[in-house]
Amino acid sequence: MLTYAPALAVEGLTKRYGDRAAVDHLTVALPRGVVTGFIGPNGAGKTTTMAMLLGLVRPTSGTGTVLGEPLERPERYLGRVGALVEGPALWPALTAVQNLNVLARLSGHDPGRIPAALDLVGLADRADDRFGEYSLGMKQRLGIAAALLGDPDLLVLDEPTNGLDPVGISDMRDLIGRIAADDRTVLVSSHLLAELEQVCDWLLIIEQGRLAYGGPVEGFATEVGSEIVLGPVDPRELLALTDEVVAVDGHDPRRLAASLNHAAASAGIVLAELHVRRPTLESTYLRLLEGDPR
Repeated sequence: MLTYAPALAVEGLTKRYGDRAAVDHLTVALPRGVVTGFIGPNGAGKTTTMAMLLGLVRPTSGTGTVLGEPLERPERYLGRVGALVEGPALWPALTAVQNLNVLARLSGHDPGRIPAALDLVGLADRADDRFGEYSLGMKQRLGIAAALLGDPDLLVLDEPTNGLDPVGISDMRDLIGRIAADDRTVLVSSHLLAELEQVCDWLLIIEQGRLAYGGPVEGFATEVGSEIVLGPVDPRELLALTDEVVAVDGHDPRRLAASLNHAAASAGIVLAELHVRRPTLESTYLRLLEGDPR
C-alpha cells in the first residue's frame, strides 16, 4: 500500500559547478512505497541528484528531507538507505558470502541477513562461488544484495540493467518487483523506458537539471492522451463524419471511437480495425523532449 508521507522531498535543490547548473531548483516529493523510474537524457542531472540524496555531493542551495530526516544531515538517514551506483565494487577473489560478510562488518549491519539477501536476489545456490566468476547479471544482483543488507526503507539503483542481455533485464525487472513487495521505496534510474513502464508506478523526469514531470505513470501518459487506431480505410470517407463525431464526444478517446464506429457503419463504411491505443512511456517521453504538447 502506498503511503503518501514522502520518502524524500526536496525544494529548490540546486547544484552548480561554476556557471553551469547540473541540478536547477528541483522541487519534488516522492511517496513511500512506490517504485519510481528516474528518467532524463544524459547530462540531465540524474547522477548529481542521486549523489546529493546519498550525501556524496553537497548541494549549492535548496532544502529537503530523506525518510523524514534533513538532507544536510545524511548520517541520520543513510543507515536506512541502500544504493547501487555505477555497478558493484566487490572483491573478485572472494565468494558472494565472503564479500557480504566483509561489507556487513564494515557497515555495521547484521551478517545474519546475508542468507535472506542472497535468496531474495536469486543467488542462494551460488553463494560460495567467487564474485569474479559471476556473469554481469549475477554481479549486479550481488550488488543489490549488498545494498539490502541493512534492510533499507529506500533503495537507489543507478542503471541496474546496464549491459545486461534480455534474460538478465527480465531477471532484474522481476527482482525489483520482489524488492518492492516488501513495501520499500525504490528509485531506479534507467534509459530502458519499456522496462520501467512494466515495473514502476511513479515517475521522476528531469531535463537540464529541472523537473519535467513528477507523479504517477498513468498521469504522465494521460497528459499526452490516447490514440485511435484505424485499420485499412480511405480517410477521405471519414472526413464528412469527423466534425459531427467530435462535436458529440469531445476528447474522450473511447467514446470518440464508439461514435466513429457507429457513424461509419451508418454510412456504409466498413472499418477493418478500430481501437484505442494508450501511448507508451517511451513515446510520451520522446514527445516531451521534442516539445510536442499532444
